[in-house]
Amino acid sequence: MTAQGFALFDTAVGRCAIVWSAQGIVGVLLPERDDATLRGRLVRRYRGAREAAPPTEVARAIEGIVALIAGERRDLTDVVLDLSGVPEFNRRVYAVARTIKPGATLTYGAIAVQLGEPDARRVGEAMGQNPCPIIVPCHRVVAAGRKSGGFSANGGAITKLRLLAIEGAEVDGTLPLFEGAKR
Repeated sequence: MTAQGFALFDTAVGRCAIVWSAQGIVGVLLPERDDATLRGRLVRRYRGAREAAPPTEVARAIEGIVALIAGERRDLTDVVLDLSGVPEFNRRVYAVARTIKPGATLTYGAIAVQLGEPDARRVGEAMGQNPCPIIVPCHRVVAAGRKSGGFSANGGAITKLRLLAIEGAEVDGTLPLFEGAKR
């Protein structure tokens, strides 16, 4: 197993964590209720990872995540991921999800069609296993009829809707940021 490092960092939605290997980003963890819970989840999921100062490329990824969550239109497709432990189907789903720009959404069904997969639920399952939320923007993948669909991070669909609102995406369940704004 490749040695992994991790760092915690602050964002507009709370404290997040990032885990990396020599090959790229292995995981991103969204906020928990407190640092102890976040660290506990991180240690359970990434046994052997050690807290360290992030290398330059990881620091750039953190900067991009922080900016994106603060509402800047950032493209994180150049962030190198290490998905070596991820099933091939999931990697294909994540590649499609990474093409969705901030403020836009794509349905589970549309991704399934692109992949020639007859069952959109498999796409949803892959999204639920996404190790790198924000970099692989699973929050931008929604259910049919502009419904939010699920979200496996702390806070569930509410967190997903919050991220979509920050990006200016309009999905059933998000409110316009300004009174009188058209949907």
